[in-house]
Amino acid sequence: METDTFAPAYELPSWPFESPPELGGSAIRRHPIVIVGAGLAGLTLACDLAQRGVRAVLLDEDDTVGVRGASSRGICYAQKSLEIFERLGLYRRVADKGITWSFGRTFSGETEVYSFNLQTGSVSAQPPFINLQQFYIEWFLVDRILELGLTDVRWKNRATHVEPLADGVRLEIETPAGAYTMETDYLIDATGASSPIRTQLGLEAHASRSTDRWCISDVRFKKPLPVERWTWVDAPFNDGRAVWQHLMADGVWRIDYQMPEDCDTRQISRPEVAGARLREQLGPDVEFEFVWIGPYGYRDHLLERFRHGRLFFIGDSAHVVSPFGARGGNTGIQDAGNLGWKLALVLQGHAGDALLDTYDAERRAAAVQNLEVTSRSARFLAPRSPAEHRLRRAVVALAARHPFARALVNTGRMSVANDYPAAPHLPEGGRSVQNLPLRRADGTATTLMQLLAEGTQCLGLWFAPSPEQARAALDTLAARPLRLLAVGGDGTLPTLQADETLSRQLGAGAPGSFVLVRPDAYRAAVLANATPAAIATTLRTALAREGDRP
Repeated sequence: METDTFAPAYELPSWPFESPPELGGSAIRRHPIVIVGAGLAGLTLACDLAQRGVRAVLLDEDDTVGVRGASSRGICYAQKSLEIFERLGLYRRVADKGITWSFGRTFSGETEVYSFNLQTGSVSAQPPFINLQQFYIEWFLVDRILELGLTDVRWKNRATHVEPLADGVRLEIETPAGAYTMETDYLIDATGASSPIRTQLGLEAHASRSTDRWCISDVRFKKPLPVERWTWVDAPFNDGRAVWQHLMADGVWRIDYQMPEDCDTRQISRPEVAGARLREQLGPDVEFEFVWIGPYGYRDHLLERFRHGRLFFIGDSAHVVSPFGARGGNTGIQDAGNLGWKLALVLQGHAGDALLDTYDAERRAAAVQNLEVTSRSARFLAPRSPAEHRLRRAVVALAARHPFARALVNTGRMSVANDYPAAPHLPEGGRSVQNLPLRRADGTATTLMQLLAEGTQCLGLWFAPSPEQARAALDTLAARPLRLLAVGGDGTLPTLQADETLSRQLGAGAPGSFVLVRPDAYRAAVLANATPAAIATTLRTALAREGDRP
């Protein structure tokens, strides 16, 4: 019997417990924002708020990141999430540590059915995907939060009870040094799929659990494999079941093997069993060491509403999808990117409460779409009936010869930025704008995300406005959360050089046209012939302040 070795376990960082100021006092302190849960979504939101100059309290019952003993969890970070990290000031660290990729191959048996390149059509300064173990992302977020210095991060603080109030939320907290009570204007639940807050409030999540079973092997090979995403729909070395193969940081490969539904999860996770699978796949002489082995099943759920008064649910506390296509952690990061600027503008007095309702309208719609996409992937990978099996065999057979069928091979539609449906605050619907490289009038380089990182404001991109219109707009819109930039023009406004790619991305470019881009890099509106009054009305609409006076 082969004896397979394990690499030394990852050493996760830890941070000290510090006694909260509420302990020992009788007065209940009130904070503008409290976030419960220091996972991907909670940390991204705390970092986003701090970047915008907004103070928050972040509570977590642990004193570290990740999950002790588990290396992988989430590993694929999509372009929209990477663009958020660029704005937050940690993208470079993510890119330097992670594995950038855009190319993937899909196999049926030993035949390559098709390949894809996600870079095709991308104009962002960030790549389509970077693979990196989740705990590194969380680690980098904590470091950035501490660097920004506006967040009160409280480790070993467990929220045991929440009480919604008319104007906020009251929390009871347990710590190693005792219990205390605090209040907040807004509470954000980022405690994950098993949210105790959601459970305590009795909110129905409409959960369902799949019988599909998988086993992860995180492996370091002596001889590296191609830096590509390889997927087998029906791998001959895995009894005709699916397999994924990804490279992560530290030279570690994550290989996911689909298992029989009635498998013994302890048995399939034993090193000698996992090692036999690897040798079946890569040959009897392959040299490797394990980093981690673990079985998993998956579930999904979706809250009916993501906002309940002054309480918001983000990330897995609001929605869970199957892992196919990396739509879990990325969706949580993008929840935070959506909610952060809205909370900031409300707290800074630039927007009313109605703007916070748009978080639910937009991000729940995104979660519904992601649930539909991942559910279809799950059915393709684990057919539930003879008819579904026949359909999959037919699709795979046709895909090798006919391009139309390749779009039907569904091994996980990779995560993309969701479009938002039309609504009163978004009459045309919302579409994400990629992080375009841009140039100022003097030739210096910038990007869309760098422009959005400078304060919490919308960008107004005005194509060649007349000097009279530009001066009038500066007077009319001076106190609004709007940064006006001309694209071309005479220099009355700060000016960007005209660019064909920018015009294509924004869907505008004729002289006088205007595009409003929100602080989360979503296009809010396009005006064909802008005037200062029309721009002011468009901004009020995007900020859900239609009842305000011009």
